[in-house]
Amino acid sequence: MSGMRNEKFTIFTSVMAKNIKTHIFCYDDHRGFSEDVRKKFADQSRYSVSSFPTREEFIKLIEHEKEHTYCKVAILALHDTKEQFEMIDHLTMEIKKIDPATGLILLGPPDKMELIKKSVKFNIDAYIPKNGNSVLRIHNAVKKLISEHGIAVFRKRSNISVYLLMGILLLSIISIIVAYFRFPQYF
Repeated sequence: MSGMRNEKFTIFTSVMAKNIKTHIFCYDDHRGFSEDVRKKFADQSRYSVSSFPTREEFIKLIEHEKEHTYCKVAILALHDTKEQFEMIDHLTMEIKKIDPATGLILLGPPDKMELIKKSVKFNIDAYIPKNGNSVLRIHNAVKKLISEHGIAVFRKRSNISVYLLMGILLLSIISIIVAYFRFPQYF
């Protein structure tokens, strides 16, 4: 019995282990953290890290990458000004309007995190304070978003398989009923 469980687990992990390329988009107007993120996600076969200093380039790329076949994560850097908090709030709404499947991570000053959480509270997957551990926290948040994306893909495939199985089962039952009435001598 345990051999069968191990076999199922191996099949599940091999399906899930198929490298889903993750695209990470960094909006960093001061270029303070994008190089650290690029170093942390250095594996080019699994991650694609893009950094943008302007809002227009950032939005243009997100509009271009609407496709849902891979996991997308946007990391937005915040600074101390209240105006920027409002601008980031509008930017997050615009990103979610363009592509609701994009994960959002906000990176801000540690002393302003409560204010950031109050002003930008919708559609954010992680709030991370800027400190020595921020790159590690970003890495963990991205891994979590990748896992959620993989589970959603697996769930879609599983639902399609169940619907296909039910359709074949229904077709078989209908065929048996038709055969029973057309050829009663075989039953």
